Amino acid sequence: MDRIEADALVTDPPYGHGYKSNGCCLVKKGNWQPTQGPKPLEWNEQPFDPSRWLNYPTVILWGANHYASRLPDSAAWLVWDKRDGVGENNLADCELAWCNVGGSARLKRHLWMGLCRDSEIGSHLHPTQKPVVVMAWSMERAKIKKGATVLDPYMGSGTTGLAAIRLGMNFIGIERDAAHYKTACDRSAHELDGALL
Repeated sequence: MDRIEADALVTDPPYGHGYKSNGCCLVKKGNWQPTQGPKPLEWNEQPFDPSRWLNYPTVILWGANHYASRLPDSAAWLVWDKRDGVGENNLADCELAWCNVGGSARLKRHLWMGLCRDSEIGSHLHPTQKPVVVMAWSMERAKIKKGATVLDPYMGSGTTGLAAIRLGMNFIGIERDAAHYKTACDRSAHELDGALL
């Protein structure tokens, strides 16, 4: 794919962490059975190579702890505390994003553990779905300006796009799964109050 012009790249890519989707959550390979909900994803087998995405002015890569050895040094890591002091999570207590802008590591507390959520309760649209509030927070921390164009080459259910819309930014999203692409388009149209995309 040719380079797409954008002011920022914000994404949660498939990073080959050894889990597959059972339709609603991630489980260890070999031990999963499809359930109702989003269809299982098979994209998670290969290690992620971030090199093609690093030349954008602002870059936020979620899940970067899984491929940190392939990233330049940065002090500006973003940490999302998914527990917010509640219990234990069966996968990870937090998620990390690498960011190429200066600054210090920052923490966002936002409960998101299965059915226990601070937001988007009942909205299980994608097995690795992020909360809109967390994606918006990460863009604000990276100081992406209103009116900027944000690119997400692995948009899934479109959460990055919703955050961009709410922050007054333009958005370009790419998704190879037709069902997830439709979900992202539907969510964006709803966010834009029914505007045609």
